Amino acid sequence: MVRSIKNPKKAKRKNKGSKSGGEGSTSSSVPEVPAKVWQPGVDKLEEGEELQCDVSAYDSLHAFNIGWPCLSFDVVRDTLGLVRTEFPHTMYCVAGTQAEKAAWNYIGIFKVSNISGKRRALVPKADADTDMESENSDSDEDDDDEEEAKSKAPVLQLRKVAHEGGVNRIRAMTQNPHICASWGDTGHVQVWDFSSHLNALAESENDVNRGASTVSNHAPLAKFTHKDEGYAIDWNPLVPGRLVSGDCKNFIHLWEPSSDSTWNIDSKPFVGHTASVEDLQWSPTEPFVFASCSVDKTIAIWDTRLGKSPATSIKAHNADVNVISWNRLASCMLASGSDDGAISIFDLRLLKEGDSVVAHFEYHKHPITSIEWSPHEASTLAACSADNQLTVWDLSLERDEEEEAEFKAKIKEQVNAPSDLPPQLLFVHQGQKDLKELHWHNQIPGMIVSTAADGFNILMPSNIETPLPENAPPANDA
Repeated sequence: MVRSIKNPKKAKRKNKGSKSGGEGSTSSSVPEVPAKVWQPGVDKLEEGEELQCDVSAYDSLHAFNIGWPCLSFDVVRDTLGLVRTEFPHTMYCVAGTQAEKAAWNYIGIFKVSNISGKRRALVPKADADTDMESENSDSDEDDDDEEEAKSKAPVLQLRKVAHEGGVNRIRAMTQNPHICASWGDTGHVQVWDFSSHLNALAESENDVNRGASTVSNHAPLAKFTHKDEGYAIDWNPLVPGRLVSGDCKNFIHLWEPSSDSTWNIDSKPFVGHTASVEDLQWSPTEPFVFASCSVDKTIAIWDTRLGKSPATSIKAHNADVNVISWNRLASCMLASGSDDGAISIFDLRLLKEGDSVVAHFEYHKHPITSIEWSPHEASTLAACSADNQLTVWDLSLERDEEEEAEFKAKIKEQVNAPSDLPPQLLFVHQGQKDLKELHWHNQIPGMIVSTAADGFNILMPSNIETPLPENAPPANDA
């Protein structure tokens, strides 16, 4: 149930690497000297030692902030192309602040452009040893990419809308991405139309940061008061405008759109949990079905046509269930993260048989604060934890002892990896403090965005395979 950012402080620019044209934006810097690989669960930091990022493990890595820390954000779908693979990239987001004083909070609508990174080879070489000339050419290209990244940092453009109190969670609608819903710590759920702000950002060039310090007053389209504050909220991916919101009093309310800008909110709540509802997820295939998780350690599945009680409920963890994610590519799979750091994967087809857990990981030792399936690869998901680690998992991987022995024979440095390290653990990202939420970018394969007490990171791990769908449209980022 770990959620709030304690004693929020105004974020300051870190003067490392090249500066950006945007407010509070920074670009990652390359370590000047080679560093020893730090192994989670094996190595301990001595007094005075600090972890230093190895940027060679990323295709892209950048950091920025929008002023105050943000507990929640969402990536906004744009019109720049359905599948984009060419750098530089551009993305749009909405985020809600956790300011030092309630009156200082706002929703940030922002655009990050000129996101640089390394290009991947489309076809791996069959035998690198027989093509030294090509290898040298690739090395030169990598050097050029690094030089270009240093000279051209991402640009942040920000617009601010005043928000009553801190923002616990914010979500943009898939079908109409200019419509967003926010959960406030005042107990209000509000729906906003940010089309004017998003249009202004889309039409602007990279020199626009005018007004970034100005907070505008913008009336919401709708507002509903729960009996308590909450964190759970989700837009229906199949029915535009359909929304569910859940609070800390264990009540869930259904919002049905009556027009493009009005909603009928059912005052009679769905009740089934005995403690706070922490997260909600609509089914990707059934328009009337959603899932919820709770501090009562359970996950419930609901059908809005069957009344106000859950269709089924299971004990999912031995601690509070903080977050859930419904797999959009394999709709029978549901992932969850708990307060004790455990991650579980459920096959919903096996619920009636009583043992639906098909994978369970206890790598993290602190609460899981966010979890999300990849929109481009059905077996891949990412999670972040209060242990300041963001992890990427590939459930299709299995341990190969022969491959491990061959790898150890090739490298000079001895690797003392923990014997119980899950083979499905694909990548570990560190460097952010008090990680709160992550999202994959639906239109840029392999890109993950995360928020923490010290700001945002944009990252693209170099070892994540992101196969493009058949008949994918050509890359377009202009």
